Amino acid sequence: MKISGMRWLVIGLIALATVINYIDRNALAVMWPAVSEDIGADKTDYALFVTVFMIAYAIGQSLFGRVFDVIGTRLGFAVSIVVWSASIALHMLVRSSGLLTVLRFTLGISEAGNWPGATKASATWFPARERALAQGIFNSGAALGAIVSAPLVAGLYAQFGWRTTFLLIGLLGILWLLPWMWFYRADPKEHPWLSEAERRHILGDEHARGGVPTPSPSWGELLKHRQSWAVILSRFFLDPIWWLFVSWLPIYLAETFGFDVKQIGAFAWVPFVGAMLGSLSGGWLAGVLIRRGWSINATRKTVISAGGIIMMPPLLLTMSAADPMNAVLLIAVILFGFQVAINNIQTLPSDFFGGGAVGSLAGISGTAAVAGTLITTWLVPAMTAESYAPIFALAAALVPMSLVCLWLCGGVIGPVDARRSVSSTVVQEDKA
Repeated sequence: MKISGMRWLVIGLIALATVINYIDRNALAVMWPAVSEDIGADKTDYALFVTVFMIAYAIGQSLFGRVFDVIGTRLGFAVSIVVWSASIALHMLVRSSGLLTVLRFTLGISEAGNWPGATKASATWFPARERALAQGIFNSGAALGAIVSAPLVAGLYAQFGWRTTFLLIGLLGILWLLPWMWFYRADPKEHPWLSEAERRHILGDEHARGGVPTPSPSWGELLKHRQSWAVILSRFFLDPIWWLFVSWLPIYLAETFGFDVKQIGAFAWVPFVGAMLGSLSGGWLAGVLIRRGWSINATRKTVISAGGIIMMPPLLLTMSAADPMNAVLLIAVILFGFQVAINNIQTLPSDFFGGGAVGSLAGISGTAAVAGTLITTWLVPAMTAESYAPIFALAAALVPMSLVCLWLCGGVIGPVDARRSVSSTVVQEDKA
């Protein structure tokens, strides 16, 4: 049996897993007014839960990045989603902050695997000219998950209460495993249902490298390269903007506009429509430019910079937004620009290095992204005592810092030998 377009089926399943990922992680924020009342928690406790989740997420990014490089994409996703589905389902048993802290930790570690896994899958299943679009499809799953999570969770909560809601959304991941394990029999080289034409299309970049299998370098070898630091630092500064709205948007709406769970469900999905459109637009635009003859270097830098430029005005305007609809529409534009940029930043590990390093660098840069997010997480309670304007101003300052790191450290975006030292890399580039 041969399946046409198998690579799109694979990335589609990963996008669906990402939808489930975001439904699960956002459920606590959406139901926080009810959960906090039942377990006797407050805003400071919520910041602690976010911090615990993000610390675990940082550990999980690097851990699963290596796991995916070692055991492969198929089993890596299976391990990740089984653990996170069990973790969110067990939220139904919470009676105090102690158990909730433990479950947010296990949820963070396991949900982190989705990102290095998706980056590795896009590098494995797509040629370079299609990877940003593949990354955009998978990232649109994050936006779609954020769109549907607020109304879905709010609706389930209204019908069943928060405990049963956690159990029901935990079952989604287990159901996802059935088609994943059935269709993902192997990687493109050996998948029995992949047509020879699509196999040649996918493996074209590998043939361009001489058909030599790419070794799996150590973390130390990767960190010797300035190109790795371009990815790491750009994500350290940029990702906190995404997490600011993912983690705090429901709380922002509740505190600024007095929203309850039902009103949060009605408004909180709107910004993520912008994020979904940005995910698809950033990947589509990169593909168009490459097909028109643009180099990978020019394409990535142009699209990433365009995303940053789009973000800046609405970030500044959100500081003074006095109406909830204006606020969520401005945030939608912010997240549109963010996704245009981040899709192409997340593609850089596969632009710079071969398959044996993609998961590892994606994981390390994901850990750096969480480190930056942790800093902003603990700044939010202190900076938002009277208004959220200061934290939006900080977010606006992070955008140019991310772009500067990319341009200064990235050099010419293209294949790098992961086992060469920084000095030899620079010498070769100077000769070129």
